[in-house]
Amino acid sequence: MGLGQVGAALGKGLLAGIAGTAAMTVSSTIEAKLRDRGASNAPSDAAAKILGVKPDGEAGEQRFGTLVHWGYGTGCGGVLGLIDAAGVSGAAATMAHFASVWGAEQVMLPALDVAPPLWESEPVEIGIDAFHHAVYAVATALAYGYLDRH
Repeated sequence: MGLGQVGAALGKGLLAGIAGTAAMTVSSTIEAKLRDRGASNAPSDAAAKILGVKPDGEAGEQRFGTLVHWGYGTGCGGVLGLIDAAGVSGAAATMAHFASVWGAEQVMLPALDVAPPLWESEPVEIGIDAFHHAVYAVATALAYGYLDRH
């Protein structure tokens, strides 16, 4: 596969990541409303630690959280493009993408001390988190497949 094909796969992945992020946003928003809980701030807390950013006030924290959510989701879509460029496609690519995105969260957030490790979390919370990431991975794969055909 040539560099241009890898670039095209990466670009399709980034675009598909937008669709996956939108789907995950819908699923997590519905779940949060049903369970009467606020949005998770662990991803934005992690990004703030890494980048040395201190958002100003609640509105600034919300804007930063939104930026992190969409930026991370879009960027992770690129991973699916690279998986495809490596010759893995279909369900195997979707599973590898899910594992890379959810696995990265399970390592990164506890390492930055913004979320507990998996073994200290309630099983229902683990299941809900995995579900939202599965929604992301499947939606990203569907969007990628659409872009790849067109």
